[in-house]
Amino acid sequence: MDYDYLVFIGRFEPFHNGHAAVARAALGRARKLIFLVGCADAPRTIRNPWTVAEREIMARAALEDVADRLLFRPLRDHLYNEAHWLADVQRAVAEVVQADGVVGDARIGLIGQDKDASSYYLREFPQWPLQDVQRTETLSATELRRYLFEAADEDGNGAMRLLQANVPAPVFEMLDAFRRNTPAYTQLVEEYRFIRDYRAGWSDAPYPPTFVTADAVVVHSGHVLLVRRRAAPGKGLWALPGGFVQQEESILDSCLRELREETRLKLPLPVLRGSLRGRHVFDHPERSLRGRTITHAFHFDFPSGELPRVRGGDDAEKARWFPVAEALDMGPRLFEDHLHILEFVLGRS
Repeated sequence: MDYDYLVFIGRFEPFHNGHAAVARAALGRARKLIFLVGCADAPRTIRNPWTVAEREIMARAALEDVADRLLFRPLRDHLYNEAHWLADVQRAVAEVVQADGVVGDARIGLIGQDKDASSYYLREFPQWPLQDVQRTETLSATELRRYLFEAADEDGNGAMRLLQANVPAPVFEMLDAFRRNTPAYTQLVEEYRFIRDYRAGWSDAPYPPTFVTADAVVVHSGHVLLVRRRAAPGKGLWALPGGFVQQEESILDSCLRELREETRLKLPLPVLRGSLRGRHVFDHPERSLRGRTITHAFHFDFPSGELPRVRGGDDAEKARWFPVAEALDMGPRLFEDHLHILEFVLGRS
C-alpha cells in the first residue's frame, strides 16, 4: 500500500457510481479511506437533501465488501472564511488518525477528480500528495437530484430509470424508499417546483438577474430575533428577518421595513437606527437557491433590558427571541446561510 490513509472530500448527494469508482481506486492504494462529508449541520434543501448519517449509510451500503476500511467524519461549510474550512479538514483527518491508533507518522494522501474550477480545494493541502483519478462516466449529482424530484410527477418512471443507471443498487433502493416513504421528500419536491418556476420567471431576462436583500441581526440582552418562514423556499426553517429591497427605498430602510413587517417589533425607528452597530455584505454565489442574491446584514445591538414583545407577520409564521448560544447551535433549522451570518456578526469562528 502506498498510503495508510487517503482522504476523499465531497458532499455525496447522492453517493453515485463515480464516487464508488473513486473510493475503490483509493482502496487499491491505501489501507483505509477517510470520507469527509460536506454540508454537515445544514438544513435539508434540494441541494442538500440528506443528512451526513444518511449519506454515510449510502456509501457503506455501496461499498459493503470493504466497509471495515471506511472512516467517516462530518465537515461543515464555512462560506465566508475558507481558512476555518481548511482547518476543519486538517483537524478532522488528525482526529481520525489518532482515533485509529496509528503509531508514528501516518502516510496520508488526498484523492479526487480535478475536473473543473470547483475542484480548486484539492490543491490547498500540499502536505498530502494528490491522487487525481480519471472521471467515471456518470451523470452529475446535480442531475441525479433533479431526476429524483422530477420523479414525483405523474410519470416518473423514466427519471427513476436514469437514477438506477447511475447509482449503486443499494443506493437506488434507499433513494426509492426516500421518495416513497418520507415527508421530507414531499416538502423538497414542493421547494424544487417553487425554485424551478421562480427561475423560469426570469428566463427571458437579457442577463442573469442579481437580487439584493436586507437582513436584520437584532441582538437584545443575549438573545437574537428570528422568524419562522411561512412558505417555500425554506418553509418551516428559522431565519433572520429580512427580504428583497424595493426600488424606492435604501437598503437600510428596506431592512427596517422588513423587520417591522415580519416581527411587529414596536421599537421606534430612531431607537433602531441609534442601535445600529454595523453592516456586512454576504455574497457567496451559492448562498440562495433562488439565484444570485446578495444580502446586506445590519447588526442592531441592545446590551440589556427586557425583551420586547414580537409576533410573526407578513411572510413570517412566527417570531421569537432565541438565546444567542441556542441560535448558534441551530444549523439544520436555519435558512440558507443565516447560520454563517450569525457566526460572522456575533464573532464565533
